Amino acid sequence: MVVGSKDDAVTIKAPNLVTCVFKIVGNAPLVVHRFSAKAKNAMLSKMVAGSTAKKGKPREAFDVQGAFNGARYVSKEGWDGFNAAAIRAACISACRLVGFKMTLAKMSVFVIQDGWDATEPQIPLIRIYGKARVLESVARVETGQAYVTVRPCYDEWSANVKLRFDADQFTLQDVANLLARVGAQVGICEGRPDSANSAGQGWGTFDVKTPDEKETANGK
Repeated sequence: MVVGSKDDAVTIKAPNLVTCVFKIVGNAPLVVHRFSAKAKNAMLSKMVAGSTAKKGKPREAFDVQGAFNGARYVSKEGWDGFNAAAIRAACISACRLVGFKMTLAKMSVFVIQDGWDATEPQIPLIRIYGKARVLESVARVETGQAYVTVRPCYDEWSANVKLRFDADQFTLQDVANLLARVGAQVGICEGRPDSANSAGQGWGTFDVKTPDEKETANGK
């Protein structure tokens, strides 16, 4: 049989992908905490130095504003955002609430970024419409020792979330309902209800507004 002949039977459908835009409006503070470039560089320096790394080195004075800025995601254009992967991970997690296979959701729901991070351009960002303030909180390391953590907090915020989904797996209403469950039950970023390390702080939840559907079926 010659590949591409009229006798070939097509059994695999082309991807039926649809893109829609949802406006989400925070009903609780959004707290973002990226791993700062300064902390990464310090870790890398110690790894490179190996056994020659100095022990007992005097501790540097803590820079509150530097820690605040280091915990923000800022795009190449200068606006604040959060990692787009947070929405995708939350949608996949929310599938547990409705009995949908998370493995299928991984291949069926995708997030389209608004831009890219300025310092780490491989990180996709969703733009935050809102102003950040410095949030100083008491946290604990694994040993139980308390310390003060500084993070950006957006008390009033919104975002436009662009989702691309497999229309053979989900309807538009399915995706809207899934995102609504993310907003009400899963949350995003720090202190969310679905936090891996705690029961959350009541942060990162949101309401979903009416979507604006855009035709992109079959990749068109």
